[in-house]
Amino acid sequence: MNGGQKTERAWWQAPAPAKLNLFLKVTGRRADGYHTLQTLFTFVDFGDTLDCEVLDSGWIERAEMIPGVPEAQDLTLKAARLLQKSAGVTSGARLRLHKRIPIGGGLGGGSSDAATTLLVLNQLWGIHWARSRLAHLGLELGADVPVFVGGESALAEGVGEALVPVPVPERWYVIGTPCVSVSTQAVFSSPDLTRNSLPVKIRDFSGRKIGNDLEPVVRRMHPEVARLLDWMGGFGEARMSGSGSCCFLDFLTCHEANQVLKRFPPEYQGFVARGRQCHPLCTTG
Repeated sequence: MNGGQKTERAWWQAPAPAKLNLFLKVTGRRADGYHTLQTLFTFVDFGDTLDCEVLDSGWIERAEMIPGVPEAQDLTLKAARLLQKSAGVTSGARLRLHKRIPIGGGLGGGSSDAATTLLVLNQLWGIHWARSRLAHLGLELGADVPVFVGGESALAEGVGEALVPVPVPERWYVIGTPCVSVSTQAVFSSPDLTRNSLPVKIRDFSGRKIGNDLEPVVRRMHPEVARLLDWMGGFGEARMSGSGSCCFLDFLTCHEANQVLKRFPPEYQGFVARGRQCHPLCTTG
């Protein structure tokens, strides 16, 4: 495991980066109600940070509360308990999450936090499972968890279980964060959602032609997102990540991205981040 570091009192600190969906197609719906997708994931150098301390007691607990994340919904705790049970280990862990990724923003914060928990505890507990096995386990926590565990920009199909690594240019992004949290469940439950898009061939991907099938639904549900997309569209082809609410533009240079960020209206927040081909914990092997 690369990218983690030891801090005071035997705490280990590791990054949980955000992701962007460079396009997203809803290709069908299974008999069990799950939607099948085709999407291209890449990472950015912005995200949460997880601190972890191994406990001999076997307890899984968090060191402090996380605003907006009740304990029952904390995916770091769920990931730790799932791995502990699946691997049959007796050690426990105390977890402390430094949250920066917007909740309900479509940047994969909860999934990334869960994946980092699996990757870190896989090492600290001496389990040493292969990433493929961890990714399969992570699918029980959420459809986006496997791509974070896999650690590479990838084309995902099905419900997230079919991943093919795809090289993605490491561009600069200005990411807008409207003050609204989008419910993924509500978006996928909408009768207006297109559910029969034809999958695309990755060789046809240009990054600016395919779009996001969820965007029209989110625009109608959340006018704040529609306004942000329209405003950002004045500087390029604005896209929405995942089920929103965050929107983004890509640029060749950091300077270009920062110039747009400086012009953001006061009612919007945003930040600049660089795209990354690899998860910081999975840069090799």
